[in-house]
Amino acid sequence: MKSSNTYAWYVVALLTLANISSFLDRQILSLLVQPIKRDLHLSDSKIGLLMGLSFALFYTIFGIFIGRLADNSNRRNIIIGGVTIWSLMTALCAGVVNYNQFFLARMGVGVGEATLSPSAYSIITDYFPKEKLSRAMSVFTLGIFIGSGVAMLIGSGLVAHLPKEGMITVPLFGEIFPWQVLFIYIGIPGLIIALLLLTVKEPARQGLLKTTKNNKVGFSDAFRIIFKNSAAFLCISFGTAFIAFVTYGTSAWVPTMIVRTFGWTPPQAGIFFGIVIVISSILGSIWGGWYADKLVNKGVRDGRLRVSVISGIGFLLTCFVPLLARPEWVLIGFAIPSFFSAANIGTAASAVQTIMPNQVRSLASSIFLFIVNFFGLGLGPSFVAIMNDFVFHDEGMIRYSVAALILIGGVMVTLFFSFGLKPYRKAVEG
Repeated sequence: MKSSNTYAWYVVALLTLANISSFLDRQILSLLVQPIKRDLHLSDSKIGLLMGLSFALFYTIFGIFIGRLADNSNRRNIIIGGVTIWSLMTALCAGVVNYNQFFLARMGVGVGEATLSPSAYSIITDYFPKEKLSRAMSVFTLGIFIGSGVAMLIGSGLVAHLPKEGMITVPLFGEIFPWQVLFIYIGIPGLIIALLLLTVKEPARQGLLKTTKNNKVGFSDAFRIIFKNSAAFLCISFGTAFIAFVTYGTSAWVPTMIVRTFGWTPPQAGIFFGIVIVISSILGSIWGGWYADKLVNKGVRDGRLRVSVISGIGFLLTCFVPLLARPEWVLIGFAIPSFFSAANIGTAASAVQTIMPNQVRSLASSIFLFIVNFFGLGLGPSFVAIMNDFVFHDEGMIRYSVAALILIGGVMVTLFFSFGLKPYRKAVEG
């Protein structure tokens, strides 16, 4: 029997806390674009690589191997090791002195964070029955948006009180730029979360595919099982990738867009945007998980994916938001795409879990996340930067770059999830 008691939700709460920590580490760069560009002499394109590809490259590649490991090993211990690694590597960003060191440190963060979601998805699926899985998964993935929002709120407050120039001396690191202190503040608390995760019990594996050799599945057989329903799996993966394309691109660049377009300070833009993300994403996550489970419980087999189709349409209807005339309107308007981003992620992840046997769930999640983060995280922030540098040739045109990001993302999300409805229904039935 799966557990639906208080302890199961306690596990979800701790995993969500770890997810929040991972996105704090990931998103803090979005508030530091101007000082990093100034002190390390970088272009928008190089900043985009730091926020996207440097992290996503190792996050996605290592995620495949870690997912395979999680299908056959203690998932809790894998997560604890990962939290420790990404927290230490984030703190080490305080000591970088050039772009190459920064790039390598961000790669290290990616390696650590690759452990979390595949293992967490599998653990949560073993703790909850299918009729409650979307809600539990949505709570976990809410950490993405709370982490991004809290990064804006906390980071903005810290940035506002940092010296604007000169160097400061920090034990172990020596003289560093003032903005680098934020990486210590954000990284070290993750070690406390790693200790708290020791209270999580590794659950018994549910939904095992009956095989020989103690129910173990070989590596090649695992891929064959995962891609048995390739149309459904790939539509979910690429549809979610374009959700992430919009989410990561806007999270990385909207504060800078407000600064460049309307003359606000980074702390002003970050605090306002952070509040919008936290409120709208909490509402979106609650609605998405609730509505998906409601549809499933009513017998709508593709209910989880219908939430995602609605999300794509929501993006299309709000692509004009960056072009509004006042900064307050722009930031409030971003509540709508933030709502639909949060509504989709947990339901899409639970959709993948429901069509996979236990022995391949973490590996399937890793491949899912490989696609989502390579295209979403790897290309979203870079897309806006490339549009600024090579299409418009003007960093002041950033609002049009962000509008194009949302428009393209909305079209692709709607198409992929619409095409995925029929094959997903067949996969659920099979």
